[in-house]
Amino acid sequence: MKSRDQEYKEIFIAEALEYYDALNRHISDLEKSPEDEQLLAEVFRLLHNLKANAKAIGYETIADISHKLETAFGLIRNKELNFSDEVVTVLFDGIDLLGEMITNIDGTKEVEPSPALLRNLDIIINSQGENTSELSKVQKYYTSKNLSLSDLIYIQIKKLDHLLNLVGELIIDRDRIFSISKELDHDDLKSVSAHLYRITEELQYSVMDARLVNVGSLFNKFPRIVRDIAVAEKKEINLEISGSDIQIDRNILQIITDSLLHLMRNAISHGIEKVDIRKKAKKTPQGNVTLSAQNDRDTVILKLIDDGKGIDQQEVRRAIVQRGFLSADAAGDLRDTEVLSYLFEPGFSLAKEVTEVSGRGVGLDVVKNAIDSIGGRIKVDSKKGEGTTFTLFLPTSIAVKGALLCQVEENFYAIPLMHTDSVVALPTSELHEVGELLVADINGETITIVSLRELFNNDITQYSVKKNQLDGDAQNIIIVTYNNRKLGLIVDKLLRQQDIVIKALSKPVNTIEIYAGVTLLGSGKVCLVLDVAAITRYFIARR
Repeated sequence: MKSRDQEYKEIFIAEALEYYDALNRHISDLEKSPEDEQLLAEVFRLLHNLKANAKAIGYETIADISHKLETAFGLIRNKELNFSDEVVTVLFDGIDLLGEMITNIDGTKEVEPSPALLRNLDIIINSQGENTSELSKVQKYYTSKNLSLSDLIYIQIKKLDHLLNLVGELIIDRDRIFSISKELDHDDLKSVSAHLYRITEELQYSVMDARLVNVGSLFNKFPRIVRDIAVAEKKEINLEISGSDIQIDRNILQIITDSLLHLMRNAISHGIEKVDIRKKAKKTPQGNVTLSAQNDRDTVILKLIDDGKGIDQQEVRRAIVQRGFLSADAAGDLRDTEVLSYLFEPGFSLAKEVTEVSGRGVGLDVVKNAIDSIGGRIKVDSKKGEGTTFTLFLPTSIAVKGALLCQVEENFYAIPLMHTDSVVALPTSELHEVGELLVADINGETITIVSLRELFNNDITQYSVKKNQLDGDAQNIIIVTYNNRKLGLIVDKLLRQQDIVIKALSKPVNTIEIYAGVTLLGSGKVCLVLDVAAITRYFIARR
Protein backbone atom coordinates (compact mmCIF):
# COMPACT_ATOMS: atom_id res chain seq x y z
CA MET A 1 0.00 0.00 0.00
CA LYS A 2 1.23 3.52 -0.82
CA SER A 3 2.35 5.76 2.00
CA ARG A 4 0.28 8.80 2.82
CA ASP A 5 3.09 11.13 1.64
CA GLN A 6 3.22 9.36 -1.74
CA GLU A 7 -0.56 9.68 -2.16
CA TYR A 8 -0.48 13.38 -1.28
CA LYS A 9 2.38 13.95 -3.72
CA GLU A 10 0.51 12.24 -6.58
CA ILE A 11 -2.62 14.27 -5.86
CA PHE A 12 -0.55 17.48 -5.77
CA ILE A 13 1.13 16.72 -9.12
CA ALA A 14 -2.21 15.90 -10.78
CA GLU A 15 -3.84 19.12 -9.55
CA ALA A 16 -0.74 21.22 -10.28
CA LEU A 17 -0.62 19.99 -13.89
CA GLU A 18 -4.31 20.91 -14.28
CA TYR A 19 -3.53 24.39 -12.93
CA TYR A 20 -0.57 24.68 -15.35
CA ASP A 21 -2.70 23.77 -18.38
CA ALA A 22 -5.43 26.22 -17.29
CA LEU A 23 -2.88 29.02 -16.75
CA ASN A 24 -1.51 28.56 -20.27
CA ARG A 25 -5.03 28.81 -21.73
CA HIS A 26 -6.00 31.85 -19.70
CA ILE A 27 -2.82 33.84 -20.44
CA SER A 28 -3.24 33.19 -24.15
CA ASP A 29 -6.80 34.54 -23.86
CA LEU A 30 -5.57 37.52 -21.84
CA GLU A 31 -3.25 38.53 -24.68
CA LYS A 32 -6.35 38.97 -26.84
CA SER A 33 -8.44 40.71 -24.16
CA PRO A 34 -6.14 42.07 -21.41
CA GLU A 35 -9.01 43.95 -19.72
CA ASP A 36 -11.03 40.79 -18.94
CA GLU A 37 -11.52 40.97 -15.16
CA GLN A 38 -12.86 37.39 -14.89
CA LEU A 39 -9.80 35.92 -16.62
CA LEU A 40 -7.43 37.91 -14.42
CA ALA A 41 -9.31 36.80 -11.29
CA GLU A 42 -9.17 33.12 -12.38
CA VAL A 43 -5.42 33.28 -13.12
CA PHE A 44 -4.84 34.93 -9.74
CA ARG A 45 -6.90 32.19 -8.01
CA LEU A 46 -5.04 29.35 -9.74
CA LEU A 47 -1.64 30.77 -8.81
CA HIS A 48 -2.77 31.38 -5.23
CA ASN A 49 -3.98 27.75 -4.87
CA LEU A 50 -0.81 26.40 -6.48
CA LYS A 51 1.32 28.44 -4.07
CA ALA A 52 -0.64 27.25 -1.02
CA ASN A 53 -0.61 23.56 -2.09
CA ALA A 54 3.12 23.61 -2.91
CA LYS A 55 3.95 25.25 0.42
CA ALA A 56 1.80 22.73 2.32
CA ILE A 57 3.57 19.72 0.80
CA GLY A 58 7.06 21.24 1.05
CA TYR A 59 7.91 22.35 -2.52
CA GLU A 60 9.25 25.77 -1.56
CA THR A 61 10.73 26.71 -4.96
CA ILE A 62 7.42 26.08 -6.76
CA ALA A 63 5.64 28.04 -4.02
CA ASP A 64 8.12 30.96 -4.42
CA ILE A 65 7.73 31.18 -8.23
CA SER A 66 3.92 30.93 -7.88
CA HIS A 67 4.01 33.72 -5.30
CA LYS A 68 5.98 36.05 -7.62
CA LEU A 69 3.58 35.35 -10.50
CA GLU A 70 0.58 35.82 -8.21
CA THR A 71 1.96 39.20 -7.13
CA ALA A 72 2.48 40.25 -10.76
CA PHE A 73 -1.10 39.37 -11.69
CA GLY A 74 -2.32 41.16 -8.58
CA LEU A 75 -0.62 44.33 -9.86
CA ILE A 76 -2.19 43.82 -13.30
CA ARG A 77 -5.65 43.45 -11.71
CA ASN A 78 -5.13 46.68 -9.76
CA LYS A 79 -4.02 48.53 -12.94
CA GLU A 80 -0.56 49.09 -11.42
CA LEU A 81 1.18 47.05 -14.11
CA ASN A 82 0.56 47.14 -17.86
CA PHE A 83 -0.03 43.85 -19.67
CA SER A 84 2.60 44.75 -22.30
CA ASP A 85 4.48 42.41 -24.66
CA GLU A 86 7.60 42.43 -22.46
CA VAL A 87 5.59 41.62 -19.31
CA VAL A 88 3.61 38.89 -21.11
CA THR A 89 6.87 37.23 -22.22
CA VAL A 90 8.21 37.15 -18.64
CA LEU A 91 4.93 35.75 -17.30
CA PHE A 92 4.86 33.04 -19.98
CA ASP A 93 8.46 32.17 -19.12
CA GLY A 94 7.52 31.92 -15.43
CA ILE A 95 4.57 29.63 -16.11
CA ASP A 96 6.68 27.46 -18.45
CA LEU A 97 9.20 27.07 -15.64
CA LEU A 98 6.40 26.08 -13.21
CA GLY A 99 5.25 23.37 -15.64
CA GLU A 100 8.79 22.04 -16.01
CA MET A 101 9.32 21.94 -12.22
CA ILE A 102 5.99 20.17 -11.63
CA THR A 103 6.58 17.46 -14.25
CA ASN A 104 10.10 16.83 -12.93
CA ILE A 105 9.20 16.46 -9.25
CA ASP A 106 9.95 12.73 -9.54
CA GLY A 107 12.78 13.24 -12.03
CA THR A 108 16.41 12.33 -11.45
CA LYS A 109 17.54 15.94 -11.84
CA GLU A 110 15.79 18.83 -10.12
CA VAL A 111 14.94 21.79 -12.37
CA GLU A 112 16.61 24.96 -11.08
CA PRO A 113 14.91 28.29 -11.87
CA SER A 114 16.84 30.56 -14.22
CA PRO A 115 18.50 33.48 -12.31
CA ALA A 116 17.66 35.75 -15.27
CA LEU A 117 13.96 34.81 -15.04
CA LEU A 118 13.86 35.40 -11.28
CA ARG A 119 15.50 38.81 -11.87
CA ASN A 120 12.93 39.65 -14.56
CA LEU A 121 10.04 38.71 -12.25
CA ASP A 122 11.51 40.89 -9.49
CA ILE A 123 11.87 43.81 -11.93
CA ILE A 124 8.23 43.76 -13.08
CA ILE A 125 6.99 43.28 -9.50
CA ASN A 126 9.10 46.04 -7.96
CA SER A 127 9.16 48.61 -10.75
CA GLN A 128 5.58 48.08 -11.98
CA GLY A 129 6.86 47.72 -15.52
CA GLU A 130 8.51 51.15 -15.74
CA ASN A 131 11.96 49.73 -16.45
CA THR A 132 11.12 46.95 -18.89
CA SER A 133 14.27 47.88 -20.80
CA GLU A 134 16.18 46.20 -17.98
CA LEU A 135 14.49 42.84 -18.64
CA SER A 136 17.04 40.20 -19.60
CA LYS A 137 16.55 37.66 -22.36
CA VAL A 138 15.84 34.29 -20.73
CA GLN A 139 17.25 31.12 -22.25
CA LYS A 140 14.06 29.08 -22.59
CA TYR A 141 15.70 25.68 -22.37
CA TYR A 142 12.59 24.28 -20.70
CA THR A 143 10.17 25.01 -23.55
CA SER A 144 11.64 22.37 -25.85
CA LYS A 145 10.41 19.50 -23.68
CA ASN A 146 7.94 16.89 -24.86
CA LEU A 147 4.29 17.12 -23.82
CA SER A 148 3.32 14.88 -20.88
CA LEU A 149 0.10 13.86 -19.18
CA SER A 150 -0.61 13.16 -15.51
CA ASP A 151 -0.65 9.58 -14.26
CA LEU A 152 -3.80 10.35 -12.27
CA ILE A 153 -7.32 10.81 -13.62
CA TYR A 154 -10.53 11.83 -11.86
CA ILE A 155 -13.49 9.46 -12.16
CA GLN A 156 -17.10 10.25 -11.25
CA ILE A 157 -18.31 8.20 -8.28
CA LYS A 158 -21.40 7.04 -10.22
CA LYS A 159 -19.10 5.37 -12.79
CA LEU A 160 -17.34 3.45 -10.01
CA ASP A 161 -20.76 2.57 -8.54
CA HIS A 162 -21.83 1.12 -11.88
CA LEU A 163 -18.56 -0.80 -12.20
CA LEU A 164 -18.95 -2.24 -8.69
CA ASN A 165 -22.51 -3.37 -9.51
CA LEU A 166 -21.20 -5.21 -12.59
CA VAL A 167 -18.50 -6.84 -10.46
CA GLY A 168 -21.26 -7.93 -8.05
CA GLU A 169 -23.12 -9.64 -10.90
CA LEU A 170 -19.86 -11.27 -11.98
CA ILE A 171 -19.26 -12.63 -8.46
CA ILE A 172 -22.69 -14.29 -8.45
CA ASP A 173 -21.98 -16.00 -11.81
CA ARG A 174 -18.47 -16.91 -10.69
CA ASP A 175 -19.79 -18.74 -7.63
CA ARG A 176 -22.31 -20.55 -9.86
CA ILE A 177 -19.61 -21.68 -12.32
CA PHE A 178 -17.34 -22.74 -9.45
CA SER A 179 -20.17 -24.84 -7.97
CA ILE A 180 -21.01 -26.45 -11.36
CA SER A 181 -17.33 -27.37 -11.94
CA LYS A 182 -17.35 -29.32 -8.66
CA GLU A 183 -20.61 -31.06 -9.50
CA LEU A 184 -19.42 -32.15 -12.98
CA ASP A 185 -15.93 -33.07 -11.71
CA HIS A 186 -14.35 -31.98 -15.01
CA ASP A 187 -10.61 -31.16 -14.71
CA ASP A 188 -10.49 -28.46 -17.42
CA LEU A 189 -13.62 -26.78 -16.10
CA LYS A 190 -12.22 -26.92 -12.55
CA SER A 191 -9.00 -25.26 -13.72
CA VAL A 192 -10.79 -22.49 -15.63
CA SER A 193 -13.27 -21.84 -12.80
CA ALA A 194 -10.43 -21.64 -10.24
CA HIS A 195 -8.65 -19.09 -12.45
CA LEU A 196 -11.90 -17.15 -12.91
CA TYR A 197 -12.36 -17.17 -9.13
CA ARG A 198 -8.92 -15.61 -8.57
CA ILE A 199 -9.31 -13.00 -11.32
CA THR A 200 -12.79 -11.98 -10.15
CA GLU A 201 -11.60 -11.66 -6.57
CA GLU A 202 -8.69 -9.45 -7.67
CA LEU A 203 -11.04 -7.36 -9.81
CA GLN A 204 -13.45 -6.97 -6.89
CA TYR A 205 -10.73 -5.74 -4.52
CA SER A 206 -9.26 -3.44 -7.20
CA VAL A 207 -12.61 -1.72 -7.78
CA MET A 208 -13.28 -1.48 -4.06
CA ASP A 209 -9.76 -0.08 -3.53
CA ALA A 210 -10.40 2.62 -6.16
CA ARG A 211 -13.37 3.83 -4.11
CA LEU A 212 -11.48 4.06 -0.82
CA VAL A 213 -10.65 7.40 0.76
CA ASN A 214 -8.94 8.26 4.04
CA VAL A 215 -11.31 9.04 6.91
CA GLY A 216 -8.98 11.99 7.48
CA SER A 217 -10.79 13.76 4.62
CA LEU A 218 -13.75 13.95 7.04
CA PHE A 219 -11.89 14.06 10.38
CA ASN A 220 -9.78 17.06 9.28
CA LYS A 221 -12.91 19.21 9.07
CA PHE A 222 -13.69 18.72 12.77
CA PRO A 223 -11.12 21.00 14.49
CA ARG A 224 -12.86 24.06 13.04
CA ILE A 225 -16.34 22.61 13.67
CA VAL A 226 -15.46 21.81 17.30
CA ARG A 227 -14.09 25.31 17.83
CA ASP A 228 -17.33 26.90 16.53
CA ILE A 229 -19.55 24.63 18.66
CA ALA A 230 -17.38 25.27 21.73
CA VAL A 231 -17.68 29.05 21.25
CA ALA A 232 -21.47 28.80 20.83
CA GLU A 233 -21.75 26.64 23.97
CA LYS A 234 -19.21 28.77 25.92
CA LYS A 235 -17.07 25.74 26.70
CA GLU A 236 -13.39 24.87 26.33
CA ILE A 237 -12.74 21.77 24.22
CA ASN A 238 -9.55 19.83 23.47
CA LEU A 239 -10.02 17.61 20.40
CA GLU A 240 -7.74 14.65 19.69
CA ILE A 241 -7.89 12.86 16.33
CA SER A 242 -6.28 9.51 15.50
CA GLY A 243 -6.48 6.96 12.70
CA SER A 244 -6.96 9.55 9.93
CA ASP A 245 -5.16 7.27 7.46
CA ILE A 246 -7.73 4.44 7.84
CA GLN A 247 -9.50 3.90 4.52
CA ILE A 248 -13.21 3.43 3.85
CA ASP A 249 -15.60 3.48 0.90
CA ARG A 250 -16.25 7.06 -0.15
CA ASN A 251 -20.04 6.55 -0.31
CA ILE A 252 -20.12 5.25 3.27
CA LEU A 253 -18.10 8.23 4.48
CA GLN A 254 -20.52 10.56 2.67
CA ILE A 255 -23.56 8.92 4.32
CA ILE A 256 -22.19 9.06 7.88
CA THR A 257 -20.88 12.65 7.65
CA ASP A 258 -24.04 14.21 9.11
CA SER A 259 -24.29 11.45 11.74
CA LEU A 260 -20.76 12.09 13.00
CA LEU A 261 -21.41 15.83 13.10
CA HIS A 262 -24.61 15.20 15.10
CA LEU A 263 -22.74 13.00 17.60
CA MET A 264 -20.00 15.62 17.96
CA ARG A 265 -22.59 18.32 18.70
CA ASN A 266 -24.22 16.06 21.29
CA ALA A 267 -20.88 15.30 22.94
CA ILE A 268 -20.05 18.98 23.37
CA SER A 269 -23.57 20.24 24.12
CA HIS A 270 -24.92 17.42 26.33
CA GLY A 271 -21.76 15.65 27.43
CA ILE A 272 -19.08 18.19 28.29
CA GLU A 273 -19.85 20.29 31.37
CA LYS A 274 -19.27 24.02 31.85
CA VAL A 275 -15.83 25.00 33.17
CA ASP A 276 -16.98 25.74 36.74
CA ILE A 277 -18.82 22.38 37.00
CA ARG A 278 -15.74 20.52 35.70
CA LYS A 279 -13.55 22.20 38.31
CA LYS A 280 -15.92 21.15 41.10
CA ALA A 281 -15.75 17.57 39.79
CA LYS A 282 -11.92 17.81 39.87
CA LYS A 283 -11.67 17.56 36.09
CA THR A 284 -9.55 19.64 33.73
CA PRO A 285 -11.20 22.96 32.73
CA GLN A 286 -10.99 21.82 29.12
CA GLY A 287 -13.36 19.09 28.01
CA ASN A 288 -11.59 16.29 26.15
CA VAL A 289 -13.10 14.77 23.00
CA THR A 290 -11.42 11.99 21.01
CA LEU A 291 -12.31 11.05 17.44
CA SER A 292 -10.61 7.86 16.27
CA ALA A 293 -10.72 5.24 13.53
CA GLN A 294 -9.34 1.72 13.31
CA ASN A 295 -9.65 -1.37 11.12
CA ASP A 296 -10.97 -4.74 12.24
CA ARG A 297 -10.90 -7.10 9.25
CA ASP A 298 -13.67 -5.91 6.90
CA THR A 299 -15.03 -3.39 9.40
CA VAL A 300 -14.01 0.20 10.11
CA ILE A 301 -14.61 1.20 13.73
CA LEU A 302 -15.11 4.91 14.46
CA LYS A 303 -15.18 6.07 18.09
CA LEU A 304 -16.27 9.37 19.56
CA ILE A 305 -15.26 9.61 23.23
CA ASP A 306 -15.89 12.47 25.64
CA ASP A 307 -14.95 12.82 29.31
CA GLY A 308 -18.11 14.71 30.22
CA LYS A 309 -20.88 14.02 32.70
CA GLY A 310 -21.94 10.74 31.09
CA ILE A 311 -25.52 9.52 30.80
CA ASP A 312 -27.63 9.10 33.94
CA GLN A 313 -29.24 5.64 33.66
CA GLN A 314 -32.00 6.47 36.13
CA GLU A 315 -32.87 9.65 34.24
CA VAL A 316 -33.16 7.63 31.02
CA ARG A 317 -35.38 5.03 32.75
CA ARG A 318 -37.69 7.81 33.98
CA ALA A 319 -37.83 9.29 30.47
CA ILE A 320 -38.69 5.85 29.01
CA VAL A 321 -41.71 5.66 31.31
CA GLN A 322 -42.74 9.32 30.87
CA ARG A 323 -42.70 9.01 27.08
CA GLY A 324 -44.79 5.84 27.21
CA PHE A 325 -42.23 3.39 25.80
CA LEU A 326 -42.50 0.99 28.77
CA SER A 327 -44.21 0.64 32.11
CA ALA A 328 -42.25 1.51 35.26
CA ASP A 329 -41.79 -2.19 36.15
CA ALA A 330 -40.54 -3.09 32.67
CA ALA A 331 -38.16 -0.11 32.58
CA GLY A 332 -36.79 -1.12 35.98
CA ASP A 333 -36.01 -4.63 34.69
CA LEU A 334 -33.98 -3.43 31.70
CA ARG A 335 -30.23 -4.15 31.57
CA ASP A 336 -28.00 -1.07 31.48
CA THR A 337 -27.08 -1.63 27.83
CA GLU A 338 -30.76 -1.89 26.88
CA VAL A 339 -31.56 1.33 28.76
CA LEU A 340 -29.08 3.22 26.59
CA SER A 341 -30.61 1.74 23.43
CA TYR A 342 -33.73 3.88 23.99
CA LEU A 343 -31.64 6.97 23.24
CA PHE A 344 -32.04 5.98 19.58
CA GLU A 345 -35.85 5.89 19.64
CA PRO A 346 -37.64 8.59 17.58
CA GLY A 347 -38.45 11.68 19.61
CA PHE A 348 -36.40 10.59 22.62
CA SER A 349 -34.32 13.43 24.10
CA LEU A 350 -32.91 14.34 27.49
CA ALA A 351 -32.20 17.97 26.53
CA LYS A 352 -33.67 20.35 29.08
CA GLU A 353 -33.02 23.50 27.08
CA VAL A 354 -32.79 24.50 23.43
CA THR A 355 -29.38 25.79 22.36
CA GLU A 356 -27.91 26.66 18.97
CA VAL A 357 -26.72 23.08 18.53
CA SER A 358 -29.07 20.82 20.50
CA GLY A 359 -32.52 20.28 21.94
CA ARG A 360 -34.36 20.88 18.67
CA GLY A 361 -36.20 17.56 18.46
CA VAL A 362 -33.72 15.90 16.10
CA GLY A 363 -32.62 12.85 18.07
CA LEU A 364 -30.16 10.01 17.71
CA ASP A 365 -32.72 8.02 15.68
CA VAL A 366 -31.53 9.99 12.63
CA VAL A 367 -27.99 8.76 13.26
CA LYS A 368 -29.17 5.18 13.73
CA ASN A 369 -31.23 5.23 10.53
CA ALA A 370 -28.28 6.49 8.48
CA ILE A 371 -26.01 3.76 9.85
CA ASP A 372 -28.72 1.10 9.34
CA SER A 373 -29.00 2.15 5.68
CA ILE A 374 -25.40 1.09 4.97
CA GLY A 375 -25.58 -2.11 7.01
CA GLY A 376 -23.58 -0.78 9.93
CA ARG A 377 -24.39 -0.61 13.62
CA ILE A 378 -23.89 1.79 16.51
CA LYS A 379 -23.15 1.13 20.16
CA VAL A 380 -23.10 3.47 23.14
CA ASP A 381 -21.29 3.04 26.47
CA SER A 382 -21.47 5.55 29.30
CA LYS A 383 -20.55 5.97 32.95
CA LYS A 384 -22.14 8.72 34.98
CA GLY A 385 -19.57 11.38 35.80
CA GLU A 386 -16.88 9.84 33.60
CA GLY A 387 -18.03 10.25 30.02
CA THR A 388 -19.62 8.59 27.00
CA THR A 389 -18.35 6.56 24.04
CA PHE A 390 -20.23 6.16 20.75
CA THR A 391 -18.84 3.37 18.58
CA LEU A 392 -19.78 3.08 14.91
CA PHE A 393 -19.15 -0.26 13.16
CA LEU A 394 -19.10 0.39 9.43
CA PRO A 395 -18.56 -1.94 6.45
CA THR A 396 -15.64 -1.05 4.15
CA SER A 397 -17.94 -1.63 1.15
CA ILE A 398 -21.68 -1.29 0.52
CA ALA A 399 -22.05 -3.76 -2.36
CA VAL A 400 -20.16 -6.83 -1.13
CA LYS A 401 -20.70 -7.92 2.48
CA GLY A 402 -19.65 -10.80 4.67
CA ALA A 403 -22.57 -12.97 5.81
CA LEU A 404 -23.29 -16.12 7.79
CA LEU A 405 -25.35 -18.56 5.75
CA CYS A 406 -27.92 -20.80 7.42
CA GLN A 407 -30.80 -23.08 6.48
CA VAL A 408 -34.36 -23.21 7.80
CA GLU A 409 -36.37 -26.15 6.41
CA GLU A 410 -35.51 -26.20 2.67
CA ASN A 411 -34.70 -22.51 2.36
CA PHE A 412 -31.42 -20.59 2.67
CA TYR A 413 -30.91 -17.34 4.56
CA ALA A 414 -28.01 -14.92 5.11
CA ILE A 415 -27.32 -12.88 8.22
CA PRO A 416 -24.80 -10.01 7.79
CA LEU A 417 -21.66 -10.58 9.86
CA MET A 418 -21.87 -6.95 10.99
CA HIS A 419 -24.81 -7.95 13.22
CA THR A 420 -23.58 -11.45 14.18
CA ASP A 421 -22.30 -11.60 17.75
CA SER A 422 -21.76 -15.35 18.26
CA VAL A 423 -23.08 -18.83 17.48
CA VAL A 424 -24.06 -21.29 20.23
CA ALA A 425 -25.52 -24.80 20.47
CA LEU A 426 -27.89 -24.70 23.44
CA PRO A 427 -29.76 -27.62 25.03
CA THR A 428 -33.51 -27.18 24.54
CA SER A 429 -33.97 -27.71 28.28
CA GLU A 430 -32.14 -24.41 28.94
CA LEU A 431 -34.79 -22.42 27.08
CA HIS A 432 -37.53 -20.88 29.24
CA GLU A 433 -41.06 -19.88 28.26
CA VAL A 434 -42.08 -16.33 29.14
CA GLY A 435 -45.54 -15.52 27.81
CA GLU A 436 -45.48 -16.40 24.11
CA LEU A 437 -41.71 -16.02 23.80
CA LEU A 438 -38.62 -18.06 24.71
CA VAL A 439 -35.69 -16.65 26.66
CA ALA A 440 -32.31 -18.09 27.65
CA ASP A 441 -29.44 -17.14 29.92
CA ILE A 442 -26.36 -16.95 27.64
CA ASN A 443 -23.05 -15.75 29.09
CA GLY A 444 -24.83 -14.03 31.95
CA GLU A 445 -27.35 -12.20 29.74
CA THR A 446 -31.06 -12.92 29.41
CA ILE A 447 -31.70 -13.04 25.66
CA THR A 448 -34.98 -13.43 23.77
CA ILE A 449 -34.85 -16.51 21.50
CA VAL A 450 -36.80 -16.61 18.23
CA SER A 451 -37.51 -19.74 16.18
CA LEU A 452 -37.05 -18.69 12.54
CA ARG A 453 -39.08 -21.72 11.39
CA GLU A 454 -42.13 -20.49 13.34
CA LEU A 455 -41.48 -16.89 12.29
CA PHE A 456 -41.40 -17.71 8.56
CA ASN A 457 -44.47 -19.97 8.71
CA ASN A 458 -46.68 -17.46 10.51
CA ASP A 459 -47.67 -13.82 10.37
CA ILE A 460 -45.10 -11.94 12.49
CA THR A 461 -47.94 -10.40 14.53
CA GLN A 462 -49.24 -13.91 15.34
CA TYR A 463 -45.82 -15.30 16.34
CA SER A 464 -45.95 -17.62 19.33
CA VAL A 465 -43.75 -20.59 20.23
CA LYS A 466 -43.47 -23.22 22.98
CA LYS A 467 -40.53 -25.49 23.80
CA ASN A 468 -42.41 -28.60 22.71
CA GLN A 469 -42.67 -27.17 19.18
CA LEU A 470 -38.88 -27.31 18.77
CA ASP A 471 -37.16 -30.34 17.20
CA GLY A 472 -34.16 -32.02 18.83
CA ASP A 473 -32.46 -31.90 22.20
CA ALA A 474 -30.22 -28.97 21.22
CA GLN A 475 -30.77 -25.84 19.15
CA ASN A 476 -28.39 -23.99 16.82
CA ILE A 477 -28.69 -20.35 17.83
CA ILE A 478 -27.17 -17.32 16.09
CA ILE A 479 -26.87 -14.40 18.52
CA VAL A 480 -27.38 -11.14 16.63
CA THR A 481 -26.82 -7.65 17.98
CA TYR A 482 -28.43 -4.35 17.05
CA ASN A 483 -28.61 -1.02 18.84
CA ASN A 484 -27.19 -2.32 22.16
CA ARG A 485 -29.70 -5.22 22.09
CA LYS A 486 -29.21 -8.94 21.49
CA LEU A 487 -31.55 -11.55 20.03
CA GLY A 488 -31.11 -15.30 19.49
CA LEU A 489 -32.26 -16.83 16.18
CA ILE A 490 -32.86 -20.62 16.07
CA VAL A 491 -31.90 -22.14 12.69
CA ASP A 492 -32.06 -25.73 11.43
CA LYS A 493 -28.53 -25.82 10.04
CA LEU A 494 -25.47 -23.56 10.07
CA LEU A 495 -23.73 -23.53 6.68
CA ARG A 496 -20.72 -21.25 6.21
CA GLN A 497 -19.42 -17.70 6.15
CA GLN A 498 -19.33 -16.11 2.69
CA ASP A 499 -19.08 -12.76 0.90
CA ILE A 500 -22.41 -12.01 -0.76
CA VAL A 501 -23.77 -9.39 -3.16
CA ILE A 502 -27.09 -8.10 -1.83
CA LYS A 503 -29.76 -7.21 -4.39
CA ALA A 504 -32.92 -5.27 -3.58
CA LEU A 505 -36.19 -7.21 -3.52
CA SER A 506 -38.74 -6.45 -6.22
CA LYS A 507 -42.36 -5.45 -5.62
CA PRO A 508 -44.46 -6.60 -3.84
CA VAL A 509 -42.11 -8.61 -1.57
CA ASN A 510 -39.97 -5.50 -0.90
CA THR A 511 -42.63 -4.48 1.64
CA ILE A 512 -41.82 -7.45 3.93
CA GLU A 513 -39.81 -5.83 6.71
CA ILE A 514 -37.85 -8.85 7.92
CA TYR A 515 -35.97 -9.17 4.60
CA ALA A 516 -33.18 -6.73 3.67
CA GLY A 517 -32.60 -8.14 0.18
CA VAL A 518 -31.72 -11.26 -1.76
CA THR A 519 -28.63 -12.95 -3.17
CA LEU A 520 -27.85 -16.02 -5.26
CA LEU A 521 -25.66 -18.85 -4.00
CA GLY A 522 -23.18 -20.79 -6.11
CA SER A 523 -25.69 -23.64 -6.29
CA GLY A 524 -28.16 -21.31 -8.03
CA LYS A 525 -30.43 -21.28 -4.98
CA VAL A 526 -32.08 -18.03 -3.92
CA CYS A 527 -30.93 -16.84 -0.50
CA LEU A 528 -32.92 -14.20 1.41
CA VAL A 529 -30.96 -11.70 3.52
CA LEU A 530 -32.50 -11.11 6.94
CA ASP A 531 -33.01 -7.57 8.24
CA VAL A 532 -31.64 -7.97 11.77
CA ALA A 533 -32.68 -4.43 12.70
CA ALA A 534 -36.37 -5.00 11.86
CA ILE A 535 -36.55 -8.40 13.56
CA THR A 536 -34.81 -7.16 16.71
CA ARG A 537 -37.00 -4.06 17.01
CA TYR A 538 -40.16 -6.14 16.82
CA PHE A 539 -39.21 -8.80 19.36
CA ILE A 540 -37.69 -6.43 21.88
CA ALA A 541 -40.99 -4.51 21.81
CA ARG A 542 -42.90 -7.80 22.21
CA ARG A 543 -40.85 -8.81 25.21
